[in-house]
Amino acid sequence: MSTLLQLKSISKSFGARHLFQDVSFIINNDEHVGVIGRNGAGKTTLFDIIMGKQEADDGTVTKSNNLHVAYLSQHDDFISEETAEDYIMRVSNVMSWEVRAKCAEFDIDERRLQKNICTLSGGYKMRCKLLGLSLQRADLLLLDEPSNYLDLDTILVLERFLQGFLGAFMMISHDQEFLRRTTDHILEIESGEAVKFNGNLDDYFEQKQMLQEQLAARAASLKERREETLRFIARFGAKATKAKQAQARLKQLGKMETVETKPIPVSAKIKIPPPAYCGKIALIIKDADLGYGSYRVLRNISFTVQRGDHIVITGANGLGKTTLLKSLAGAIPILKGTLDPGYEIRLAYYAQHVSEQLKPERTVLEELIHAKDIAITEQEAKTLAGALLFTKDDMNKKIKILSGGEKSRVALGCVLLKKVNLLLLDEPTSHLDFQTTEALAQALQAYAGAIIVVSHDRAFVRKISQKTIEIQPNGAAIIYPGTYDEYIWSLQRKLRR
Repeated sequence: MSTLLQLKSISKSFGARHLFQDVSFIINNDEHVGVIGRNGAGKTTLFDIIMGKQEADDGTVTKSNNLHVAYLSQHDDFISEETAEDYIMRVSNVMSWEVRAKCAEFDIDERRLQKNICTLSGGYKMRCKLLGLSLQRADLLLLDEPSNYLDLDTILVLERFLQGFLGAFMMISHDQEFLRRTTDHILEIESGEAVKFNGNLDDYFEQKQMLQEQLAARAASLKERREETLRFIARFGAKATKAKQAQARLKQLGKMETVETKPIPVSAKIKIPPPAYCGKIALIIKDADLGYGSYRVLRNISFTVQRGDHIVITGANGLGKTTLLKSLAGAIPILKGTLDPGYEIRLAYYAQHVSEQLKPERTVLEELIHAKDIAITEQEAKTLAGALLFTKDDMNKKIKILSGGEKSRVALGCVLLKKVNLLLLDEPTSHLDFQTTEALAQALQAYAGAIIVVSHDRAFVRKISQKTIEIQPNGAAIIYPGTYDEYIWSLQRKLRR
């Protein structure tokens, strides 16, 4: 094992905000490291410092001789009118035959290889980026949220690539299942510090809990010794026979170490208001064509949603999952067929771009209060805001100054506060950390109303789904007969062929 990268005493501030303080860690040549932490903790900034895009205020970044680092950012670096093959050749500096020799590994066919890369679906854009990355023959990969918004097929392709990667990588991700299956170390960025843990995500959670318990026990022991010393000084400090001993203990007290215990960050429990009464059937869609104007995305869609059904919509990106949700929500009209909500059905729809509908001059709390059901109290709105990572000060911030992720969390809160009996959710976990995703999953699992969700977070979906509807390339939607885990297994089996 040899060291590829060493960060020593790295500090970085933006104005009065200290992002990193004395951060040090080592990356060895065969380590697959998941980088975790809340949004805004500094994960992407850390990558920028390693790549030399930003300078640290203090500290050093030392790289091994001839280290080749390849970086997969969240943002595309495509050139207009560039074909997929041209892009791969440009970023990897290889010949066409080398690109074609590895295409099958990423399930990229000739037709897609010759298309303008900007016109490909998000999943195939990522496959092209991965292929270009693999051809660079880097010693160390830096991957920033590579699984965001990818369909399951592409996530599994990415997963297989990383599992077989012989070099080292550091990968920022909030996807628990993805991290669990691809990494053997965890680098936690928290409160300006970085701590590296051996093992995968499950090992990290176990070690984190154990470390916290050890620190708490040490802190309790020191507190007891400190209090005992203070009692002795208070009792004997004025007595001549004990004065020297009391002074010695006072000096000892000043030298006594202190242990700072930080609570493991667990988000508050999310409480979804109980759904209003409704009939047995939540929704029926029959012989429906869905799409935009004359363009039909989905054809002859028929299924029934029962009261309390928890359904996940699956399928490759670009096949119409979001179109289906929009149609069910009434955001776009159906082109043919019927769509009938059940008795007393009220629905709420969380879309990927619903945050754009928020009122910019309102505060976070004002927006949540405005959106809540009349039976929900202001305190319940505040509690949900806290569960979605908004501090007391954050609640008074205006929408217009929030980041994109913060706006999305406000929009999600607005949907959850409505006392509805049918929730339509399109990628609800995209801007949530582990703990908040887990809290949302538990809340939805216990929710008595019907849920239809589009999500590629396997750990999240596994907890809440009871039925799976798969969108197929021919525009059909079928109810998958098995469990969600069996559906994942079927996709993995196709990739192994």
